[in-house]
Amino acid sequence: MPIFDQSLIVGQLFAANSKPPAGPLELLITYFPMVLIVVAAWFLLYRPERERMRKQRELLNNVKKNDRVITASGIIGTVSSVDREQDRVVLKVDESSNAKITFTLASVNRVLADSDNERTAGAGA
Repeated sequence: MPIFDQSLIVGQLFAANSKPPAGPLELLITYFPMVLIVVAAWFLLYRPERERMRKQRELLNNVKKNDRVITASGIIGTVSSVDREQDRVVLKVDESSNAKITFTLASVNRVLADSDNERTAGAGA
């Protein structure tokens, strides 16, 4: 018996023993866990990252001259100028020598609060 005839017989046996097509309830029960995992992954992974990106974009839009900032590389300085067209920010890193470094705007990690701003915010609270 050729191999093709044997595979045909095996295929017919599986077809004879198979169940009828599943109903809508069985399909729902089968696929519900997969849908639940996708929804959970969206809430646990995608949403927080999107929120973090929104806050970072807002922070970069609000960076202005004389803000004390820290870059992604850990350099702390005072913003000397911001050029949003060319995506650049110039930081003054040393007051005594007036040393300045140019960074991309995206490298600004956070804005540090001034002690004056903290006292004002603390008095108003």
